[in-house]
Amino acid sequence: MTKKINWTVTTLLIVGSIVILFPLYLTVVNAFKTPQETAQSILALPSSWSIENFTTAIEMTNFFNALGNSFYITFFTVILTVLTNSLVAYAIARNMHKRIYKILFYYFVSAMFVPFPIIMLPIVKQMSALNLNNPTGLIILYVVYGLAFNIFLYVGYIKTIPKELEEAAIIDGCSRWGVFWRVVFPLLAPMNATVGILTALWAWNDFMLPLVILSDRHDATLPLVQYIFQSQFSVNYNLAFASYLLALLPMLIVYLFAQKWIISGVTKGAIK
Repeated sequence: MTKKINWTVTTLLIVGSIVILFPLYLTVVNAFKTPQETAQSILALPSSWSIENFTTAIEMTNFFNALGNSFYITFFTVILTVLTNSLVAYAIARNMHKRIYKILFYYFVSAMFVPFPIIMLPIVKQMSALNLNNPTGLIILYVVYGLAFNIFLYVGYIKTIPKELEEAAIIDGCSRWGVFWRVVFPLLAPMNATVGILTALWAWNDFMLPLVILSDRHDATLPLVQYIFQSQFSVNYNLAFASYLLALLPMLIVYLFAQKWIISGVTKGAIK
């Protein structure tokens, strides 16, 4: 029996692919062009594939300093997020029968619906008053702001872990603290990977928080230094596109190697 093609879905997939791939094509092609070639035709391939734009962009953005800042912020954000958010979610998940923990759960989840611009100015003033308008303060904000969505993920997953495993560990003399780190936390590996990767992509690519929090240009992250190509009257698109690709490349590589962990974590959480 021949399967019928769902042309509606197929058409939507084709259109969606074009919408995503066309800007990427423009970025890659024009990153290797001269301004004169771009002015002649933004769609045409470059006459010669030169890396001059990339070397100039590296110099203008102090690329390796920004790369180090982004790596530092992303690395510690991921580590602290996985360790703290999973612990908070465990406490809530195992005490949802108590009213206070149920209120806490809905309190954290409700934070997902608060737009950042509403709280942006108070946060900036607070972090400045605490002398945390630096990468350390940015890491703290990422960990705290990630609580809402991460607790939502973790709590649903932790509920699927049999309590009998924890009871057996306690009978064997394990403390509640030991139960979490020795029994529960290893079982959270798929969800830890999912949360870690999503957090890394967010912290690495975020522009708004570094823009309003960081006060020293030396602390600028990769997305933030892209703003250097925006002048009052024009944008140097060739250098900007080259710099965008340089900033995109590390996380693109990470995602290509780690996408199976994201799919695995979300799928297992949904099935269980």
